[in-house]
Amino acid sequence: MLQNTPTSTKRELQLLSVAAEMYPFIKTGGLGDVVGSLPDALEKQGVSTRTLLPGYPAVLRALSNREEIIRIDNVLGHTGTVLCGRTEGNTVYALDIPALYDRPGNPYLEPSGQPWSDNGIRYAVLSRVGALIAAGLLPDWKPDVVLTHDWHAGLVAPYLHYMEGTTPPVAHVIHNLAFQGLYPYDMLQTFGLPDDAFTPDKLEYYGQISFMKGALQLSDRLISVSPTYIEEIQTPEEGMGLDGVLRARSNVLTGILNGVDLREWNPMTDPSVFFPYAVGDIIARRANKRVFQAEFGLPQKSDALLLGMVSRLTTQKGADLLARLAPRLFQENIQLAVVGTGDEAIMQEFAALRSRYPDNFVCHLRYSEVLGHRLHSAVDASLIPSRFEPCGLTQFHALRYGSIPIAARVGGLSDTIIDANSAAVSEGVANGILFSPTTEDMLYLAIRRAQTLFRQKAVWARMQRNGALHDVSWNGKAAQYAQVLQEMSGYETKNTDTGTDIAPRRADPASARPRLSRQVARMPRTSGGTTMSSLVPFPPRTGTGP
Repeated sequence: MLQNTPTSTKRELQLLSVAAEMYPFIKTGGLGDVVGSLPDALEKQGVSTRTLLPGYPAVLRALSNREEIIRIDNVLGHTGTVLCGRTEGNTVYALDIPALYDRPGNPYLEPSGQPWSDNGIRYAVLSRVGALIAAGLLPDWKPDVVLTHDWHAGLVAPYLHYMEGTTPPVAHVIHNLAFQGLYPYDMLQTFGLPDDAFTPDKLEYYGQISFMKGALQLSDRLISVSPTYIEEIQTPEEGMGLDGVLRARSNVLTGILNGVDLREWNPMTDPSVFFPYAVGDIIARRANKRVFQAEFGLPQKSDALLLGMVSRLTTQKGADLLARLAPRLFQENIQLAVVGTGDEAIMQEFAALRSRYPDNFVCHLRYSEVLGHRLHSAVDASLIPSRFEPCGLTQFHALRYGSIPIAARVGGLSDTIIDANSAAVSEGVANGILFSPTTEDMLYLAIRRAQTLFRQKAVWARMQRNGALHDVSWNGKAAQYAQVLQEMSGYETKNTDTGTDIAPRRADPASARPRLSRQVARMPRTSGGTTMSSLVPFPPRTGTGP
């Protein structure tokens, strides 16, 4: 890939973002939230974003005003159209290939919970079309820079690497290194890549093709979603076999925390909140705890510590620890509500707990955006016992809504939560509780520590207010993204948020990967469908609800 020629003209930087999900159209976790909220924040920094998504049914329904931009023929054996629409303030390109993306429910999993067998070609095609758009496929628009997200878009940089001509630079965002997009070597030709791509300095990963490794090796810049996570993944313990690659490319690696859309997360205007309250109004939010307890069949005890967890129910998130620990907690004056879906065995454990402890435990074992908001407005503390957490958004949601996060001291959690140790409490700066290592016993001790602080009403209220005042927005973080993108492109842009110019710095040529001669990538073939799973709802209530 060749860098664009820098210009002194100040204008909006044109960015192509390529991702597998984007809220509010399609979301399974934090990736969708970030891809959905970052463009608006970047707009204020002089960066105009257009996002390429798979043409899932939910995306096509949202783009009711869409128009066909271009038809694509025989892209890795598939034919379809690129549609464009503007909705929710975002400009979206939808890759409409029904054989690959016209499947309901979870975008990655079959109804059985297993990954779709053709996920490799589904996201290779997404990456291939992303690379073609980056290289000038569309008649009236070409980006200055490309931002790719996680393994699903990991082949964009390799495809551009093997294209001829001038192509824009690529920044790849590592949302979760644990998911790498691994496929057998014999799919290399199916993915339209030459034999030269299957080498340790490109896509080869222990005898397999790794979409993620291709992005790490061939992107111009790498962004991780928190400063601590960027240090963690450069170690053998947390690097998922890619720590050596990341250490070798540490000079192009940047850690930038995620942010949240404050319009979406505002307890005063949030339609999911029963009793709206101002950010930081600790007294007014108490009514939400009472109505939450009543709504879902828990005794209305103001002195009970009401805990909540909104999460994928997986071992990464520590849900198995909580399931095992719960009976021990219920010997105390503690109530617990869990919202999420995930591993079948963990969900069955929670379902059994619901039957055994109806006065202490409720669970909703499926995805619910409504309950994901409402829970944080009602519970006293939010549990985040992750074994690893690149950044996390749950702690931001909890802080903003006045719920105290009880979290493992890992990744972005340690970057955003100030632990309520004696010094932080006496200084009045604590906003949460951190524990380490991530074990059942340490989680229990953290919850007991929270229970002690909960009884100290003035201390607890101060922690809640500290959390509510913590800046969880994209302010500052979007400026960091814009700075990286400007360094890559060489363009100056106007910061419309403050009215001041952001001076660009040209990236040190030694810090970018070598520009190698390229050959045109080959093309190929294939096809493939989704849903959620097991449901144990909260006890029904009268009126409308999720």
